Amino acid sequence: MKKNTVYVTTPIYYPNAQPHVGTFYTTLLADVVSRWNKVMGKEVFFSTGTDEHGQKIQEAAQKAGKQPMEYLDGIIPAYKKMWELYNIEYNRFIRTTDKDHENAVANIIKKLEEKGDIYKSKYSGLYCVPCETYVVANQELEKNSEGGYVCPSCKRALKEISEDSYFFRLSSYQDQLLRFYEANPEFIVPKERMSEVVSFVKSGLRDLSISRTTISWGIPFPNDPTHTVYVWIDALPNYLSSVGFGDQSPKGQEQFKKWWPASVHLMGKDIVRFHAVYWPAILMALELPLPEHLLVHGYILCDKQKMSKSLGNVIDPEQLVGWYGVDPVRYYLVRQMAVTQDGNFDLKDLEARITGDLANNLGNLLNRTVTLALANGCEKISMPETFEPSTGSLREKCAEMFRLTQEEMNRYHFHIALAEIGNFINAVNAFFHEQQPWKLAKENKEFFEEVIGAVCNSLYAIGIVLWPVMPKKMEELLASLGHTLELGKNYEQILRENNWHTKTFTLHKAENPLFIRPETRVQAEESIVQKTEKKAEKTPEIPVITIDDFSKVHLVAGTILSCTPVSGSEKLLYLTVDLGSVYGIRNILSGVALHFKPEQLIGKQGIYVANLAPRMMMGLESQGMMLFAENDKKQLTLVTVAGPVPNGTRIK
Repeated sequence: MKKNTVYVTTPIYYPNAQPHVGTFYTTLLADVVSRWNKVMGKEVFFSTGTDEHGQKIQEAAQKAGKQPMEYLDGIIPAYKKMWELYNIEYNRFIRTTDKDHENAVANIIKKLEEKGDIYKSKYSGLYCVPCETYVVANQELEKNSEGGYVCPSCKRALKEISEDSYFFRLSSYQDQLLRFYEANPEFIVPKERMSEVVSFVKSGLRDLSISRTTISWGIPFPNDPTHTVYVWIDALPNYLSSVGFGDQSPKGQEQFKKWWPASVHLMGKDIVRFHAVYWPAILMALELPLPEHLLVHGYILCDKQKMSKSLGNVIDPEQLVGWYGVDPVRYYLVRQMAVTQDGNFDLKDLEARITGDLANNLGNLLNRTVTLALANGCEKISMPETFEPSTGSLREKCAEMFRLTQEEMNRYHFHIALAEIGNFINAVNAFFHEQQPWKLAKENKEFFEEVIGAVCNSLYAIGIVLWPVMPKKMEELLASLGHTLELGKNYEQILRENNWHTKTFTLHKAENPLFIRPETRVQAEESIVQKTEKKAEKTPEIPVITIDDFSKVHLVAGTILSCTPVSGSEKLLYLTVDLGSVYGIRNILSGVALHFKPEQLIGKQGIYVANLAPRMMMGLESQGMMLFAENDKKQLTLVTVAGPVPNGTRIK
């Protein structure tokens, strides 16, 4: 029987600098996963924390003129403060300096020694201090201007080290890991990351160094105090110790049995190898169940570069709250960034999302509905026994919205889920305008109340499904409808049944708008328009390409999962397209808004150029091109295949 419990984790962060949007993003996604499962009636344990041992911390403390623990105690509150500011609702903030964690690590090492999976030898080679990673020298390694090797991840200089070390027999688990990957193809989300991991393991695993003699700040190696436990055998087991591993008391054992294995580990793509290779091998050696999923997201980029303190492009999350508020920033990061790819952070995009999606579409809908109802003496609203066809149609759309949202949230496609919710908000706005309730209030009071009730039921569903992303704002929305969100209530059943007859709404006019259009923080940029003289028309010259040129173009079939207008553009539609397992989920901009409504394209299978270089339009990245046929009257027709084919099928 499937447990009704969900265990969610973030990686533990190095506290050698203040948290920024990049480190905050993983924690936000974990909070969204946690809250979604809570609102769906699950019992959740959410763990986050800090990785406090190792050379980087030791050097940072020395630079600050402090002892490591004194240094750490001074910086850890900044992380807790940031998570509190953004309403990150975790169950445990684990520190690797916590005694129960240190005891758990010692327990793990003893178990591995007893099994013969740890041996003592010597390590000689390259080492990256910032990444705390051993690097194998090969021809692919880049060199700096001084001729020294640089780390493939952070591009900083590598050190040559040679010292005694204890090793974990990682190579012994190569075949077992490959069998596990084959039996569990959904282990890594997105599954495209799995091929990278499988390729790495198939290339041959080397045993893993798990101790250092030149570092004193860390957990002493059991029975050999001349060695200190090395980072990954210290850091990764936090997922176990956080839920009671190593606690021999009945309470500790019961807690561990309740929560392990983890439902999902969330992380950035730079540490997937440690979580997809080293961690499962350690768990196999301990004969413990493996986590169900690894959710691996891309980087948040600033000016198309990974955020880095050294590059000076780090965005301060606290400043964003001062400008835009907590929930709008949460919404933007979840809605704008596809977890399957890197995403570019842009203030213009953020302001456009707040103005378009939140203030104009959702906030105004709530305000107009409540204001109109109260102005016409309708403080309490409930639905009649029978509906008009238009109301019934909206109710069906509400049910479909929840079905699709739940499906995408459970697949961790948060941006697609929010696009589905956005499509439904658009449908509710369209219903409101089409029914013209301001006229019905005078002409047909009974139908007026039905229309208001239909919008209230729709807003109720929207408030529930958006609560994991914008908890405070959605609680305000529900309060305006006379409802509160009650965790423990079976909202999954309520939304699936979609019974609009069971709820009564007591409407309240809030003192302040739900969302406000933000004051722009972006300096206006002059648009540069290249003007060309109109030349006399002549027969166009048709360029000739070779078969080699054509073979470079990847034309593939794909299905449109969501489609929304681009704020500030009359022509652009923002498509989320499933291009199959090879090409993945893509975001594609198409200038066809004057020819197609979003609902006409959603669910349609078209043909796309999948290997076109990404380009930016209206602050959004387009990751391909959708093909249309244009006649002599400039009318467009969707180009597709004669019959349905699997997404990702090459067109030849």
